[in-house]
Amino acid sequence: MTEHHVWHSKVNGEKAVSKLKKHGFDAFFFSTKEEAVKYISAQFSPGLKVAFGGSLTARQLGLRELAKTSNCIIIDHGLPDLSENERLDIMRQELMSDLFISSSNAITLDGSIVNADGYGNRVAAMIFGPRKVIVVAGINKVVENEEAALNRLKNTAAPMNMKRLNRDTPCAIDGICHDCNAEERGCRAYTILRRRPAHTPTQVIIIGEDLGM
Repeated sequence: MTEHHVWHSKVNGEKAVSKLKKHGFDAFFFSTKEEAVKYISAQFSPGLKVAFGGSLTARQLGLRELAKTSNCIIIDHGLPDLSENERLDIMRQELMSDLFISSSNAITLDGSIVNADGYGNRVAAMIFGPRKVIVVAGINKVVENEEAALNRLKNTAAPMNMKRLNRDTPCAIDGICHDCNAEERGCRAYTILRRRPAHTPTQVIIIGEDLGM
């Protein structure tokens, strides 16, 4: 990143954090992923049940490995070689975790968290169930408002994720949302968190680097 990119990321990240705080979230901006990882990993402890919401960002940050090193109990439906029933069972266990870590499809400058989900497990856990939630996102996920967030979901996040997951959807072919009825469609449940859910302590961590999709 150039000096100007770093400056612009910091300005927008801190603006979003300020609004998120007003909406009841514990929000933080870190310029680098190393700073963010240090902050998040300090919250790991032996025996803590830590779940992951299928987040590419969390994988890029190495959070699962750090939680395992800290002797946390890992709950992760993204493990290889799971049957569909095993995967669904783990998703349900994630709702009862001590700490649920996920990213977001978009975070707005006016303090909303916007997501689309296929199974609904990720957005469900963000709302209620886990004793604590951490939402971690790169500055590339920060957009102006909810309209821009929904546009990002449809025409950036969804097509790239469907391509990454090798899903049989139109957007995985041409990169454009068709609002399809494909069996493997990944955008089935849309959520907008305009305030922190009442009984779910939630940290939102924005990093001044591009992460995830």
